[in-house]
Amino acid sequence: MHSYLNSLEWLKSGLFWRTFFLLALLVTASMTAWMANFRILETTPRAQQMAAQIVSIVTITRAALTHSAPEKRHQLLSDLANKEGVQIYLLEDNDHVEEPDATSFFQESKTIMLRGLGPDTRFASKLNGVSGFWISFDIDDDHYWLRLEQDRLDPPIGLQLFSWAMATLFLTLLGAAIISKLINDPLSRLSNAARAIAKGKQPPPLPQKGPKEIRETNQSFNTMMEDLARIEADRTIILAGISHDLRTPLARMQLEVEMADLSADSRQGMQSDLQQMDAIIGQFLDYAKPLDKAELETINLSEVLQQIIDEASRFQYLRLRTAITPDLFINGNMTEVRRLFNNLIENACRYGKTTGAPITTLDIQCSRKNKERKLGILISFRDHGAGVAETDLIRLLKPFTRGDASRSQANGSGLGLAIVDRIIKRHGGKLRIYNHQEGGFVIVIALQEAKDV
Repeated sequence: MHSYLNSLEWLKSGLFWRTFFLLALLVTASMTAWMANFRILETTPRAQQMAAQIVSIVTITRAALTHSAPEKRHQLLSDLANKEGVQIYLLEDNDHVEEPDATSFFQESKTIMLRGLGPDTRFASKLNGVSGFWISFDIDDDHYWLRLEQDRLDPPIGLQLFSWAMATLFLTLLGAAIISKLINDPLSRLSNAARAIAKGKQPPPLPQKGPKEIRETNQSFNTMMEDLARIEADRTIILAGISHDLRTPLARMQLEVEMADLSADSRQGMQSDLQQMDAIIGQFLDYAKPLDKAELETINLSEVLQQIIDEASRFQYLRLRTAITPDLFINGNMTEVRRLFNNLIENACRYGKTTGAPITTLDIQCSRKNKERKLGILISFRDHGAGVAETDLIRLLKPFTRGDASRSQANGSGLGLAIVDRIIKRHGGKLRIYNHQEGGFVIVIALQEAKDV
């Protein structure tokens, strides 16, 4: 678990981010809706409270000015300005008045203030270039402006409420990330284990803890891994038994044919049949044989392929045309790689004879590819035979499958390309087969190049 957290592989999980963003979107939408509802529901009570406060300030100020002695009014105006933030100015006919913005909060407050101060009351957000909240009032026949600071009428959604909302949103998103990780961790472990099994590896057992559903799933998966490992071990034992039980009678029959009183043609025919049976058994075993990952080593693919080509060049019925880039390395199993190339050459000799010629012409190319910064090795085998029907191309990679009559003039088990495909997959490569536009059958192999060689 600690190594899993240290590697931060969970941050690369698409499922984690999808869950997190869905939760984040839901939380953000919920908070936005809550803030909107709060402002709507809070507008009327807050407007009533603020309007009542302003009406009280104007009423008290008017009463104080009305009943104060003339010689003390200046001192009273000074105290109101310094202590209460209330400033009084004479209302002039040439005053430049800017009306307040018609927000819902102001409209709600204005209705209440007009009811308390009189329908002739005027309001301004700026008077003669001076900002503030201005309210007109009368004392006898004199007209005045009362100025308050603008924040007295501002709605309560300010910096404090915004900071609280942001802190709440941050904590909620942090919780969403933790919840997403707790939900996706078991799925990520299960996905990684399944991917390891698909590559032929043996992952460690999944932890059988957590909710009931997770425990049962991991327990079933662990049981499946144990069953697969047991089947693999049983298959190894069975293969060893098959190799002994089938090849021993074949060797005995081969000896009896050698000692029997037969004509040369009969002896040669029976020996050919026995050799073909032994080759088919060998193909069965090659197809079913597992590849031990511990046997992987760094292989000079160019040298191995050149050795196979040199050995095949001795066949008089085969003409090889090659283009091999030197010093191309892969991580693989030497025996499997040699079997791969031998099967391809044998397959070409059997089914890819050049039309109208007694020999098989085979073009072999091996080179490095560098596509989108991904290093790799491309190997291609092309014969100049009749090719394969397009409908048979997909089937050829399946076990016990051969092409149509034009490519089936030789006996075989139908496992050649299936073995090739399995070896390539076990080495992490890809296989492509198709008919060349100028005639012939083409096999292209892509393998990963070994690093740090």
